[in-house]
Amino acid sequence: MHPAVVKSRFAPSPTGSIHLGNARTALFNLLLARHHDGVFLLRFEDTDASRSREAFIHAIQVDLRWLGLEWQEGEGEGGEYGPYRQSQRNDIYQAYFTRLERAGLVYPCFCNSEELAVSRKAQLNAGQPPRYSGKCARLSMDERQKWLSRGVKPALRFRVPRGRSVEFKDLVRGLQYFKTDEIGDFIIRRADGAPAFFFTNAVDDALMKVSHVVRGEDHLTNTPRQLLLLEALELPRPQYAHISLITGEGNSPLSKRHGSLSVASLREAGFLASAIINFLARMGHYYGHDDFLDLQQLAEQFDIDKLSRAPAAYDDSRLLYWQREAIRHADSGELWSWAGSGVHDIVPESRAESFIEAVRDNILMPEDALDWAQIIFKNELELDSEGIAIVQGADGDFFRFALEALVLHGTDFKALASEIGQRSAVKGKALFMPLRVALTGRRYGPEMGRLLPLLGTERARCRLEKWVNTR
Repeated sequence: MHPAVVKSRFAPSPTGSIHLGNARTALFNLLLARHHDGVFLLRFEDTDASRSREAFIHAIQVDLRWLGLEWQEGEGEGGEYGPYRQSQRNDIYQAYFTRLERAGLVYPCFCNSEELAVSRKAQLNAGQPPRYSGKCARLSMDERQKWLSRGVKPALRFRVPRGRSVEFKDLVRGLQYFKTDEIGDFIIRRADGAPAFFFTNAVDDALMKVSHVVRGEDHLTNTPRQLLLLEALELPRPQYAHISLITGEGNSPLSKRHGSLSVASLREAGFLASAIINFLARMGHYYGHDDFLDLQQLAEQFDIDKLSRAPAAYDDSRLLYWQREAIRHADSGELWSWAGSGVHDIVPESRAESFIEAVRDNILMPEDALDWAQIIFKNELELDSEGIAIVQGADGDFFRFALEALVLHGTDFKALASEIGQRSAVKGKALFMPLRVALTGRRYGPEMGRLLPLLGTERARCRLEKWVNTR
């Protein structure tokens, strides 16, 4: 059963750019909310003051909007549960820290990082799961005061109840059980006074009425801690769905070589937003087909029960497949803008749509469009050795016939080719290949019926004349 209003969220830390894993998490949360006509919320978990940057907050919003992942509540949009930056919610957190302190559910911890590292190493060497020993939980009031009088600032630890089992139904992985005796008391406020992720993340989800949390499986072991906190604070718990991580070859962690790229770098490389969205939507979610879908269609067909537990393997060829599909489905105006200023400087605006429709099936990136713009609209044309061999291998009168056919038929390529074929008694590849190479310098490319009108009779004539009487 879903609550009356499904609300999901994306809660990045503004310490860097959004990479593919972040973008997929945001996408799945948006698709879930939109599928149920719910709310998609954006908040920033910026309690790490040393690494959080305003520039990243801005850049993340730019990337999300470019991808089409618009949020209805949160940063920049407002809402009744703000503020939506954790750095602005300290009074809220302090009130809940106080509640836990009064209930005796937390205690100050004076252990330093060196002590904790030694304890962790000893537990691992003994084959035990690393967890806090509970040393400071047993300090008397006098012992605590002694540490405080020395100027030592303590962290605040949550007392995990012993002998219990934390259970919850994960919407991807099914029923989950965690023994509290294996968790250990954990820090909810660091010694510098900054609230910890476990605490702020859980409290904000509850106070902001988030109904569903879709996040990576690397957060699965955080969930029992957060559920214990919510229980202690008498706050509602959301439903959790822990999705598989994106991996590289052989289920290895995703590296930059495999595509651990930022959304911004993919945009700068020339990928279309719709290509990235369709690519990510199939990584860990089963749609049952490879039809190109817009965001609304992806949301309509989204089913949280079809999120996979299996690792989602990154595949360059799949990203390129969706790029081709995105180009095929984009309108000409979008592709004209995407092609960029280099193309705009070469192709007359009056020929923009004709140019885009001519080259659409032969471009993957803006530089491909620029290449064809130069081939079609620049007078200089260079052939490689194989191209030269092709045109020189044509019958001696072939290009004379081509020039005469050009006078008769202009840029009607079908009529032009037919005329040349009849007069030179050649057909098929022997007819079309020399013509294509002489006119474009390429052995492959867009349909000549679309290219020749863009070339125009004068440019075509100049290119054909070059090969008259050339063997």
